[in-house]
Amino acid sequence: MGAGLLAPLLVLASACGGGAGSASPGPARSAGTPGPQSAGPAAPGPWHLVFGDDFDGHALDPAKWTTCYDWNNGGCTNAGNHELQWYRPEQVTVGGGTATLTAQRRATVGGDGRTYPWTSGMISTGRDSWDAAPRHVFTYGYVEASVRMPGGDGMFPAFWLMPESRRVPPEIDAGELIGTSQYLQMTLHWAGPDGADLHQDAHWGPVDFPSAFHTLAVDWEPDALTWYVDGVERYRVADTSKIPAVPMEVLLTLAVGYPAAPPDGVDSARLDVDRVRVWQH
Repeated sequence: MGAGLLAPLLVLASACGGGAGSASPGPARSAGTPGPQSAGPAAPGPWHLVFGDDFDGHALDPAKWTTCYDWNNGGCTNAGNHELQWYRPEQVTVGGGTATLTAQRRATVGGDGRTYPWTSGMISTGRDSWDAAPRHVFTYGYVEASVRMPGGDGMFPAFWLMPESRRVPPEIDAGELIGTSQYLQMTLHWAGPDGADLHQDAHWGPVDFPSAFHTLAVDWEPDALTWYVDGVERYRVADTSKIPAVPMEVLLTLAVGYPAAPPDGVDSARLDVDRVRVWQH
């Protein structure tokens, strides 16, 4: 997710660039209207559900989610991307069957002593702190989220997976909007012979992603990775030398300022999450 997540013992390299493609949009729901429950994976089964959240309560379930990366307490950011936000727990709210990650232009002092011009929200199945155990990690499976992406220049929403080890690559980006709200980027990262980040990606659109919820998913198998949008296959990587084989955490993040800062007049944005599911064979 992004161009470089720096933390103790961890470097997350670029999720940008690569090839592009286009397709007709799949079915979408009206903006602000949570959709029906998932009918199950679009990929061939059999499957059984191993993780799920419909956000039906009034607060985030702490047994399932944390609101920061696991190398910071009380807030966090992605320093490698030079992002403008400091993530704070209060920027994640739950109500009406939806979890909402809200970015706001508000000066926020981070735990690193720096003042960030924005604050925002994220959720992760990872740890509360560096030495804690992650809540939920998965090796292979069909990972799905129903989301309504934000509009507004300068926003960087992402649905992705990073290794339990916090050492990347590898990384799987199920769906990101980078510098556009019309084209979804789907990216796989893997390590080259010298450990350097290598990646390939595809883009799908144009679709007005902020106008409605869409279901993003990736089917992670030992022999292939297949990306789906609204139940339709959009991209596939079948080179087994590139496929991750390590436990991974699931994240949804609303970063700000990558690849460029929001213009004057853009002061807030929100990423709405209707549900998250993980199935395995």
